[in-house]
Amino acid sequence: MKQISKIPNNNTHTLDIKGIESTISVTFEDKSLLQKAFIHRSYHNEHPDFMMESNEKLEFLGDSVLSLVTSRYLFNNYPQFQEGDYTDIKAAIVNTQSLCKASKELGLGQYLFLSKGEQENKGRDNSSILADCFEAVLGAVFIEKGLEESSKFVERFLFKDTLDDIISKKLYLPSKNILQEYYQDRFKKLPVYKVLAEKGPEHDKIYEVGVYHENIFLAKGSGKSKKHAEEQAAREALQKLGI
Repeated sequence: MKQISKIPNNNTHTLDIKGIESTISVTFEDKSLLQKAFIHRSYHNEHPDFMMESNEKLEFLGDSVLSLVTSRYLFNNYPQFQEGDYTDIKAAIVNTQSLCKASKELGLGQYLFLSKGEQENKGRDNSSILADCFEAVLGAVFIEKGLEESSKFVERFLFKDTLDDIISKKLYLPSKNILQEYYQDRFKKLPVYKVLAEKGPEHDKIYEVGVYHENIFLAKGSGKSKKHAEEQAAREALQKLGI
């Protein structure tokens, strides 16, 4: 897959629009809409004169579009599953880790407009920022091209072979449930989850959670909610156990 090579010059607010359009296979009539998808809120802290708003509203829209596209795709292509299965499969493919992975494969992080502080903190590799950027780009695609083109974008860059792999290997089953069954069957005691840290502002908090068995640390995970962090921690624990 073609990678984006040009890094934006944040001092002049420029962006290689044609490069992005080529990479995502979508041409925008409204170029500023696509640019907006790459403006992190931190950028405004150092550039108060920059009039274009951040990508937060596009991210909000993209999140909703992604939910609809995924639900419709599962409903149309996997009729053998029940509602609960759809929910689990959707959670397995639509999460920070998978969105971050897709964003990295597209090279979107190279285009982000970030503050110097965020850049120094490796913001271009930050999983949450990259996942948000993917959703913001999707939101922009939806406004510019509509639902069908948005569906193609998601299928091409997020689903690809990943969704089939998740379904064929049953990776959509909640890791917490599998881990609980493992310890319940063998030790008759369930694992315990503890919040290790909370980072970021209230509206964009990241939780770090550890999972323990009889006070022995097994693994940790992070996410935008305690539930997601616990699920990631359980997944990491299962990998260590070879399950």
